Amino acid sequence: MADDGIYTKNADIQALAGVNAGTTAKAEAATDVYVLNVEAAINTRTGTDWSTAWTASELDDNGTMKLVLTQTGAAKCAMNVIIADPTGYSARERETALDFLNTMYEEGIKMLSGTGGSALIAGE
Repeated sequence: MADDGIYTKNADIQALAGVNAGTTAKAEAATDVYVLNVEAAINTRTGTDWSTAWTASELDDNGTMKLVLTQTGAAKCAMNVIIADPTGYSARERETALDFLNTMYEEGIKMLSGTGGSALIAGE
């Protein structure tokens, strides 16, 4: 099965969810359920269609925006993985991981929203 995401891949999600994440919850079949919804939410919250820009190779060549997109999407998906099967984490580990991932996600949204997404895509 191939990753369904455009800029969020299963390997990135697994890395952020950590070794304690449940095997079933972090499997590609499970994360594919989250990825497209998360990517659509990022596009909506930032007011920019990053999925189309990524596919059309319209993003900056140095990869900065691609890295921000990948990390933002993976952080939100990793949160979903941990919530779906929290049994591998103590309550404190789970809370810390979710707080960290939520901060990463929200900071990514701020960066993507504040960049003037259409200007970045247009190369301005």
